[in-house]
Amino acid sequence: MARLANVSTGTVDRIIHKRGHVAQENVDKVNAIIKEHGYKRNVFASNLAFNKKFVFAVFLPKYDTIEYWHNQIKGIEKAEQEYRNLGVVLDYYFYDFDSTSFKNKASEVLKSNFDGILFAPIFHDESVLFLEECQKKQVPIVMVDANIETSIAHTYVGQDAFKSGVLAGKLISFAVKSERRVLVVKIAREIETTSVYLQRIAGFYSFFEKNKNLEHFKFTELTIKDSGKELLNVNMFAGIHSVFVPNSRAYMVAQFLEANHIVGIRIIGYDLLELNKEYLKKGIIDFLIHQKPEIQGYTAIGFLYKQLVLQEPVPQTQYMPLEIIVKENLE
Repeated sequence: MARLANVSTGTVDRIIHKRGHVAQENVDKVNAIIKEHGYKRNVFASNLAFNKKFVFAVFLPKYDTIEYWHNQIKGIEKAEQEYRNLGVVLDYYFYDFDSTSFKNKASEVLKSNFDGILFAPIFHDESVLFLEECQKKQVPIVMVDANIETSIAHTYVGQDAFKSGVLAGKLISFAVKSERRVLVVKIAREIETTSVYLQRIAGFYSFFEKNKNLEHFKFTELTIKDSGKELLNVNMFAGIHSVFVPNSRAYMVAQFLEANHIVGIRIIGYDLLELNKEYLKKGIIDFLIHQKPEIQGYTAIGFLYKQLVLQEPVPQTQYMPLEIIVKENLE
């Protein structure tokens, strides 16, 4: 390019990297040659030459006893192994399942130096404030598990929660013609009444609202805290034909039904937890909607790598496929 433009290689270097003062005439000549010959800067080689490191902050709930989040971390660690030799460094920050812990850890994250961030917006209001502070740092942001409607630029990797609820409604209604009573069992920690949880429920009901021929379905709701599963009793399931659990705790209902010898109830839930898989194999849980947490974590790190290291664009939203798991395709 220097020879074609009749300038020094140093001038070309300053134009490509946009540093230093260069006469506009030379800038125009070099840019025209770049356009004509389709030149692309070898970002990877440049990073190696300068031994540049890219720090990604990973800000997620503690995963010690939560199988779903453990699977997210497995995907993230797999990506970490692949990108480690390419200049990528991951700093992990984990918070307890309460807003105070989230805010304290968020403050710690924001005081650190990082080039991009992956996080899960479990606490909505606190996450919005956190996003605003991240925006000031002008770093790429990737969210997993749940999304937040905001004008702040970010990428989301996860399930379309509303559509997954619609799918659950369709599975409940499948091959049913006579009157049916459906129990929506909300077994959740207080913090899990998040956008994902609520969108699944909204999507579920919207399926029946839009299909007027399904008026023979009647609904009852049951809400108990995660620690209160002992509040389940046999009378709650009298006359019930189907159960929808809008999170990963379908196994709790399955355990109760098995222990009390209650059969003939269709159960729809989420996530391939080991206990969910056990009751799917037994035929007590009928359907599980899988949201691929390991692939979420892996993909999220890959997107940060593309944006920062390769300087390539990434999609604003990457939805995971709505995968229906039954005992016949579990393995």
